[in-house]
Amino acid sequence: MLTGIRSTGTPHLGNILGVIIPSVDIANRNEKDSSFIFIADLHSLIQVNNIKTIRNNTYQIAAAWLAFGLNTENCLFYRQSDVSEVTELAWYFSCFFPYQRLTLAHSFKNEITRIDKGKISMGLFSYPILMAADILLYNAKIVPVGKDQLQHIEIARRIATSFNKRIGKKLFVLPHALLQKKTMSVPGTDGDKMSKSKKNWINIFSSDEILKKQIMSIRTDSKSLEEKKNPETDYVMSLYKLIAPLDKIDKMKEKYLKGGYGYAEAKIALYDLIIHKFSTERKKFFSFMKNKSLLDHILSLGAKKAKKIANNRLNDIRKCLKFNPIKLI
Repeated sequence: MLTGIRSTGTPHLGNILGVIIPSVDIANRNEKDSSFIFIADLHSLIQVNNIKTIRNNTYQIAAAWLAFGLNTENCLFYRQSDVSEVTELAWYFSCFFPYQRLTLAHSFKNEITRIDKGKISMGLFSYPILMAADILLYNAKIVPVGKDQLQHIEIARRIATSFNKRIGKKLFVLPHALLQKKTMSVPGTDGDKMSKSKKNWINIFSSDEILKKQIMSIRTDSKSLEEKKNPETDYVMSLYKLIAPLDKIDKMKEKYLKGGYGYAEAKIALYDLIIHKFSTERKKFFSFMKNKSLLDHILSLGAKKAKKIANNRLNDIRKCLKFNPIKLI
């Protein structure tokens, strides 16, 4: 298994429910060193204008994974930029993958409608190529992703198939996406998929005051306190159902259907639930953020293990391309 999160800031509730929690569960249960979890700081260069913030964002991502109980002795946990072999492999893939097919990538098509054409970078265009290199460098079989990343997994599969045919050898296995159906698309405060770029996110690692403000900003309809409400279409209820136990969900539904229960009360219930459910993780997160040298140490140990595997894999690929091997110093 391999998964990564871009270092664009603190993971929001959607990242936590959709990627971090299920991936931690898999990694901690898997055989030793069979799970690769990385912080995609190279990918974040296409989004973060202030380069200085990338390093601090990396610490926030690392602290979040560790706060949710990731056992780093059982997996490889590292910074993407510490394993330079991935960028070399990305170049090989870019020479084998058709330009026209890359223009159809959603990640590129969706962004160019929002960005000044003069600011569109090659990094944004070739984002799926680097993602394919992340996956195929380690021959990952399972890749936990959101629905919006499915096309990128398909691109990685196409690249693997094309490369294998070109060299006449099954050098790469075909990766498979792992979708968490329940948390496939966590709604943001406006009902759209939760995203930092849309500024509709909920940050459980923010202060109590900011967290409450984010939750109270969740969009609702204009029904009065007395009116009955639909628990199936309300965004507050949608989030509540993702993290509350069944008995509490049923009680909340009853209140919606009965009437006399306001959205403000529902939002406070969601806020209290998040504070209570993630109290331990919040404490651990703040503790890790106060010890960045420990985070550097943990990530460096993971990178050392990952780089050894990556170097051996890359030398096998270089051999197929008739290039000399590179030895680790």
